[in-house]
Amino acid sequence: MALDPMAPTMTDTALSPPPAESDKRRQIMDGAREVFLAAGFDGASMGAIAKAAGVSKGTLYVYFDSKEALFEALTVEQKRTLAESLLRLDDEDPDVAAVLRRLGTSLLEAMVRPEHIASVRMVIGAVEKFPRFGRAFYEAGPLVGRARLRAYLDAQIAAGRLRPMDTDLAARHFFDLCAATTMRRLLFSVGDPPTEAETTYWVAEAVRVFLAAYGPEER
Repeated sequence: MALDPMAPTMTDTALSPPPAESDKRRQIMDGAREVFLAAGFDGASMGAIAKAAGVSKGTLYVYFDSKEALFEALTVEQKRTLAESLLRLDDEDPDVAAVLRRLGTSLLEAMVRPEHIASVRMVIGAVEKFPRFGRAFYEAGPLVGRARLRAYLDAQIAAGRLRPMDTDLAARHFFDLCAATTMRRLLFSVGDPPTEAETTYWVAEAVRVFLAAYGPEER
């Protein structure tokens, strides 16, 4: 089921929506996040979101024409912001292991936060009815992250710090080594998030295994 573009239902050009990053839009997004996390997608209503955001329903509909459009915008923003903040990789840093450890630690810490786990569950819960949510979430987060890490790995191969490889597959391997097992466990509410010591150990092992497979060829 395709969703309509995120445009207001009001057609009067004098009432066209303000710029995307306006304070009012931010206020609405923050209120929506609160309601969606508390009630889930199905349990949330535009009335409850308007109340949490401190705006009228009329104002809410100027910015978002449906609950679906608001949910999609919120999940995409959250995932894109997370991906961009995590993947500031220095292509010129010669210490590949240190760069990967920093990335892996930031990734794992972000992935296991309760609010992130709750967001992933919400998208999974809504995706059967609205497949576009899943695609948008994936494209804004995992796909962005994989592309950025792939570019970093390409730069390291060019510099002779890593052996030639399928960098797209290698990026998938690295992210899975760092976080996949823990994420799956937490999505099913099994156990607790890792401690700082566990995070350090698991990421170090992920980097060790990754470099054993993809480190520079011995000469």
